[in-house]
Amino acid sequence: MLNLPDSVMVAEVGPRDGLQSLPDWIDTDTKVRMVDRLSEAGFPVIEVTGFVSPRAVPNLRDADEVFARIRRRPGTVYRALVPNARGAERAAAAGVDEMLGLITAGTVYLRKNQNMSPDEAVAQAGAAYRIADGRGIPFVMAIGMAFWCAYEGLVDEDQVLALAGQLRNHGIRRFYLAGSVGMEDPAHVGRLIGRLYDAFPDVEVGFHAHDLSGWGPANVLAAIAAGARWVEGSICGIGGGVAMPGAVKSVGSVGNLPTEDIVSMLEAMGIRTGVDPDAVVTAAREIAAMLGIEPRSRSAMGAVRDEILAVSGVRETAPA
Repeated sequence: MLNLPDSVMVAEVGPRDGLQSLPDWIDTDTKVRMVDRLSEAGFPVIEVTGFVSPRAVPNLRDADEVFARIRRRPGTVYRALVPNARGAERAAAAGVDEMLGLITAGTVYLRKNQNMSPDEAVAQAGAAYRIADGRGIPFVMAIGMAFWCAYEGLVDEDQVLALAGQLRNHGIRRFYLAGSVGMEDPAHVGRLIGRLYDAFPDVEVGFHAHDLSGWGPANVLAAIAAGARWVEGSICGIGGGVAMPGAVKSVGSVGNLPTEDIVSMLEAMGIRTGVDPDAVVTAAREIAAMLGIEPRSRSAMGAVRDEILAVSGVRETAPA
């Protein structure tokens, strides 16, 4: 029997992790409308954009303008990716509520994606954290490729723990582990999160789910059962495709687990997210229309209990 909590936070990463992966430019007006619509849906955390090099990620070159124009909902944390100290300075000037650092545990991917060695990446993360901490801005550290890497296969768990320890030595206490390819299995997810808490009892851990294998929902439950304080998804399942070796590029577009499916599943299980699943499904459909895409989620395509009952003409009743 899974040991599941009464509630868990669900963070929305679509405006950053989703849009940066799309093949076409999304204009600034649409980005702002998308974030505002997610705010209306009531998400507690929205990852708005990334303060990254426009040469590296051209789809996020309007980060400063997006942050300046969004309508901030009281109670929502507006987060931004800061891969280095320069990004952290820009994010602080933009008035972000939270900064997200990024490093990958897979060393081959780290070199290909961030052009850094592990030591260089840890140093940049530490510098970004000190900028955030000095301004009183909360900081979360993402450890990508924490379980499985397309170049290296299974990532050694001790390697991930050692990396978390180095980051903790810089003062960082909040992490999330990302299944960046989506090939991790639930036992691995639960075990590694448990080991992280055992090694560092003073940290908080979240889980960022991808779904290439189709094991994403099971991995979310394994993470929560192991003590993950929050889980992360992307509206409509957009983005999350990572750079893959040439022969498997065709599967790289299958990425983030749709947030509306996460919320719908957890709420159906009695795990409170603080977000209305019907409101999230409605937002997903509207955002898909804004972006000119088809949502990748089951719930946005009608696979929710109430809609199936409505189609069948049967009304759900409580047992006698």
